[in-house]
Amino acid sequence: MVTAAAMAGVALVALTMVLTPGPNMIYLASRSISQGRRAGMMSLGGVAVGFLAYLTAASLGLTAVFFAVPALFVVIKTAGAAYLGYLAWRMLRPGGRSAFEVSNLERHSSFRLFGMGFVTNILNPKIALMYVALIPQFVDPSRGPVWQQSLLLGTIQILVAVAVNAMIVLASSSISSFLTRRPVWLSIQKWLAGGILGVFAVRMALD
Repeated sequence: MVTAAAMAGVALVALTMVLTPGPNMIYLASRSISQGRRAGMMSLGGVAVGFLAYLTAASLGLTAVFFAVPALFVVIKTAGAAYLGYLAWRMLRPGGRSAFEVSNLERHSSFRLFGMGFVTNILNPKIALMYVALIPQFVDPSRGPVWQQSLLLGTIQILVAVAVNAMIVLASSSISSFLTRRPVWLSIQKWLAGGILGVFAVRMALD
């Protein structure tokens, strides 16, 4: 079965990815600040189901499909890099906003919050990269069925990601208040997050 080193490796990769600004963090933070923690947690429920959809696809052989049709992986990777680049530009352009900056967003129903969380995660290029290119590196065919290893490692990723995202939801209002009282820190956070998104977009496009 899966080694402890492989599980620890996936947990570390998952932690690094979830702490890197991306579509999930931006959506959950902005929705939690504008509509409250309950809305953020409902959105997180949709994000979690999106993770399960990726996990199911990976366990059924999604990675094998991309190995069989490399051009398809290139297309998805390029689209993902472009999307992350667009998010970085929106944040860094003149008048761009931080994910933790208070904004007046339209209030959504619980059903729509859940659905938007799901869609945001499904279209998140970081998560696609996680399941297509990163987690498979920790799978060792000599240690048992690949689908079982993928299922276990994917479950670890989901637990780490959901736990961290839940903390982001619960802390978003406090972080927003802290940054609002300190405009310089708010600007630094915006440029740091936008810069990380931009770097990630370039690395994804060129790797």
